[in-house]
Amino acid sequence: MADKIQNRKKDVYELTHLNHLFIRNEITIPGFDGYQILKCDFHTHTVFSDGLVWPDGRIYEAWQDGLDAVAITDHIEHRINKEWLNGDLNESYKIASRAADDMDFIVIPGVEITRDKPLGHLNALFLQDANLLEKEDPMDSIAEARKQGAFIIWNHPGWPDHRVSLYPIHEQLLADNTIHGIEIMNYKDFYPQAIHWCASFKKAFIAATDIHCTTLSVYRNHLRPLTLVFAKEKSLAGIREALFAGRTVALFDGTLAGQENILSPLVKSCLKTKPMKNSCMAITNQSDLPFQITGADQHYLLPERKTVIIMLPPDNLLTFENCLIDTDLTLSIPVDELPFQ
Repeated sequence: MADKIQNRKKDVYELTHLNHLFIRNEITIPGFDGYQILKCDFHTHTVFSDGLVWPDGRIYEAWQDGLDAVAITDHIEHRINKEWLNGDLNESYKIASRAADDMDFIVIPGVEITRDKPLGHLNALFLQDANLLEKEDPMDSIAEARKQGAFIIWNHPGWPDHRVSLYPIHEQLLADNTIHGIEIMNYKDFYPQAIHWCASFKKAFIAATDIHCTTLSVYRNHLRPLTLVFAKEKSLAGIREALFAGRTVALFDGTLAGQENILSPLVKSCLKTKPMKNSCMAITNQSDLPFQITGADQHYLLPERKTVIIMLPPDNLLTFENCLIDTDLTLSIPVDELPFQ
C-alpha cells in the first residue's frame, strides 16, 4: 500500500502487473521412459493466407498458452492478402522463427495444400522451400513435399460437408505411407471415425486448432487442442523423429486419444495410488490432464492435481473413459500396474 501511495506522487508510473505478454501458462504432464512431452499445435494460419494474426503473434500466443512448438501452415492456394503482402510462401515462417528464437520456442515450417474433396486439405511440415509446392496438380505438390522429407497430415476429414469419408485417394496415400498423421480434432470439430483410421493404419494421432483468429477468442479458460509429442529431445529434429515414429497423443476438450503403447504409460506417469482402509484406495493426479474413471460399477472424476478416494474394483481393473485407443474402445489399466506412493 505504501508503494502505491508513493507511486501516485510521480508524474508517470507503470502498472507492470497488467502486462501479461511474458506470462506463460505452464502445462504439467510428466514424461516417461526418458521422453519429453512436448505440447504442439501443427495447424495454424497467419495473415499470409487467410488468418487474422501476424506470424510473430502466433509465437507469443502459443508460448503464453504453454506450448513448446507450433507449425505455421498457411494455405498455398488461398492467400486473401496477397495484394498487400509481398512475401512468398516461406515468409510467414521466417517472421515467426525470428520471434521463436527470442522465446526458446520451436517453430516448424509448413504449408497447407488446399483442395476440394475428395483430396481435401493436407499439411506438409518440415519443409525446406514451401514455394516449390505451388503446383497446379495437387499430387505434384504432395510429391514435392515427400521429396523434401515432409511429414504429411490429413486435415479435418469431415470438412466442409460434415461427412467423414475414407475416399480411394486417402486409402492410397495411407497405404503407401504418404499420409503420416490424421487430425481427429480440428478447431471445434471432433471426428471419432478418424481415431479408428489412426489406430488401424498406425498413423500419428493429431489434434490442432487450425486457428485463424486468436486462440483466446475461441478457447478462453480452456486448453486449446494439442498434440502431445513424446520426443527424445526438445528440438525440431526431436519432434520430427517422434512424429515419424508415431509417438503422439491427441488432447482435446479433456479427452486423450492415441495408441495404447503410448497412452497407457502416459496415464501411469500422471498417477500415484495409495492403499486405504475398507477396500478403498487414494488416487492422485499429478498432472494437468483430467481423468474420468470407471471401476467396480462406480464412476469417478479425477481433476487436475487432485486426489480422490475410490473403491477397489473386484476385477482389479480401472477404465479411463476419456482415454481412447479406438473409436469405441477406451483404455483400461490393472490397479497393480499403477505407481504407488
